[in-house]
Amino acid sequence: MLHVALALYPGFQVLNLAVTTVLEFANQTLDAPLYQVHLLSEHGGPIMCSGGFAVSTEAFGKRRFDTVLVVGDNNVMPTPPALVDFVRRAARTSRRIGATCTGAFNLAEAGVLEGRRATTHWYHAAQFRRRYPGVTMEEDRIFIIDGPVWTSAGMTACIDLTLALVEKDVGAAVARDVAKKLVVYHRRAGGQSQFSALLELEPRSDRIQAALDFARQNLQLELSVDQLADAAHLSPRQFARAFREETGQTPAKAVEHLRVEAARLMMESSRHPIDIVARDTGFGDRERMRRAFLRAFGQPPQAIRRMVKGEAAPEDASVA
Repeated sequence: MLHVALALYPGFQVLNLAVTTVLEFANQTLDAPLYQVHLLSEHGGPIMCSGGFAVSTEAFGKRRFDTVLVVGDNNVMPTPPALVDFVRRAARTSRRIGATCTGAFNLAEAGVLEGRRATTHWYHAAQFRRRYPGVTMEEDRIFIIDGPVWTSAGMTACIDLTLALVEKDVGAAVARDVAKKLVVYHRRAGGQSQFSALLELEPRSDRIQAALDFARQNLQLELSVDQLADAAHLSPRQFARAFREETGQTPAKAVEHLRVEAARLMMESSRHPIDIVARDTGFGDRERMRRAFLRAFGQPPQAIRRMVKGEAAPEDASVA
């Protein structure tokens, strides 16, 4: 039996409890239950969550756990001293330790993330980076595994992280079965972007949105300003001016972002050669796609593919 502890404190984000559902269904899928979940807090007893109701917990105590996951909250509240002590002890005694959502702040406060790579909710990533410069924050990740330390992005990414834990423990077939029962995608790769390029643009007018929709559905085309302007029913000059005013980007840069996002998703969900990915997403050739990936992620497509497969680059033993 693997004992898994969730460390809670008043005001914790309630969606983090989805971790327990993943492990519950893993137990149902296996011939014999593997996971026993413990909800912990400083003193034990009822702990109020962000949803306004309480859950029953055990006191931290001295017990050892196979896996300890520290949750976060909506507003990045100061880490309670007792939680810092518990996390430091767990980092020494547990097989693995992790954090969901802004729980990465709690791990960092305890010193567990120093010199490591980590992720958290994208909204709080800049604050994290300022507060903990010794941690390599990679907010454009769903989850990151750095040795025995696991961190996930915000909100529903805790499900992806827990599915990855299950896959690590008992194999991909069980994790796939759990994902199906939960009616979730199995499973977003750790390197997948936390948010969509289309959401990031947020145009104000239907015409600019129509042009973006046209671009997303026709990435194989040249997607010149003339083509996009025609989709928006504007003159090229009107379109270029309106597009920049509404999105803060040039049409060319926005199209590149859409292509990079599509190429990355294609590499995460298929085994197509990079040349095919470049062709199907409108880059034309792998060199043009490589330059775009370097601009967007600071890494070439090959590095992204290695992360999706769970392989480490030769110079870096960590996995994303």
